[in-house]
Amino acid sequence: MKKRWKMIGVVCAIAILSAGCKSKESEAPTPSSTQDVPAETAETEYQPEPVETHEGEVRSFYTGEWMDEKKAKNRPVAVMTENTHVTLPQYGIGNADIIYECPVEGGITRLMTIYQDYASLKKVGNVRSCRLYYVYFAKEFEAVYFHAGESKYALDVLNSSFIDNVDGITGKGGAFYYRDNSRRAPHNLYTTGENLASAMKTYGYDTKLPENYTSHYRFTTEDSQNLLDQGEVAKKVSLYYVDAKPWFVYNETDGLYYRYEFGDKQIDGSTGEQLAVKNIILQNCYSNLKDSKNGTLDIDYLSGGSGMYITNGKAVPITWKRASANDITHYYTQDGQEIILNPGKTWVEIVENSRASQNKISAE
Repeated sequence: MKKRWKMIGVVCAIAILSAGCKSKESEAPTPSSTQDVPAETAETEYQPEPVETHEGEVRSFYTGEWMDEKKAKNRPVAVMTENTHVTLPQYGIGNADIIYECPVEGGITRLMTIYQDYASLKKVGNVRSCRLYYVYFAKEFEAVYFHAGESKYALDVLNSSFIDNVDGITGKGGAFYYRDNSRRAPHNLYTTGENLASAMKTYGYDTKLPENYTSHYRFTTEDSQNLLDQGEVAKKVSLYYVDAKPWFVYNETDGLYYRYEFGDKQIDGSTGEQLAVKNIILQNCYSNLKDSKNGTLDIDYLSGGSGMYITNGKAVPITWKRASANDITHYYTQDGQEIILNPGKTWVEIVENSRASQNKISAE
């Protein structure tokens, strides 16, 4: 009987010990599936780089940059813009795709700003009068030419069918300009993007480029920049124009040339930002006085000549040719190849041959 009770006691003891062990095992943490896998061999999800397809976009005829394909069909406008100290800052000028600067009388220059995407501009100008040679430069880009009056030598061509234009001084064109009374006349005439568009419709001008229109310039792409490897270093470009004394300084960070004049940065009054462009073309032209009494210049836009192409901190000599008033200007390198611009804005400087040597291109 005693042996039987001893055996029962042993069995009970074993059962209690067994239960305790199972309880401790059940409390032990379960290792995770990656606990013993080295961190550097753990799989990570691959995230591919986003690919820009430029869906709905095309290359601009005027800058070579991507833009909305619908806006790329818009016909541009060319606006005559004053460039004297009393008019600073000009407005909307930073949105221009192309800027022409030409000498006029008295040592001053005047600008022609060419816009394709202009509809949203709130203030453009100030707007001043036409000079004959500007008409032919505007014609090169299929632009509608906006001006406020003109020299007498431009009247015949403006009144012909040669170029679509809107005069802010005479006729119905005045309705599309306004005076800013915070400045004195005649330096206070402005327009807007909305007015530019309305004027084109009112005059019945085509608002779209011809279906067969091709780009005025040839462009590279952002991935294949024209580095002008054989060119001279051009970190600063100073121009001879005696009133504004303008110059450009190259910024290696963004690859743009920043514009200065009258001893300071040239600013767009609409944005407060300094003007900057990717390309500069110096186009040397024959010049003479059409009117010695008033000092009215005549610039030969047709006979061809020399110049410089400047981009990416370098400059190379070029030549230029234009077959007729209805044709465009073509620019060539010394080996006879047409120049290829880098995508971005372009500033064309019309230079009198007799003064070209006074322009300075420097490495500092």
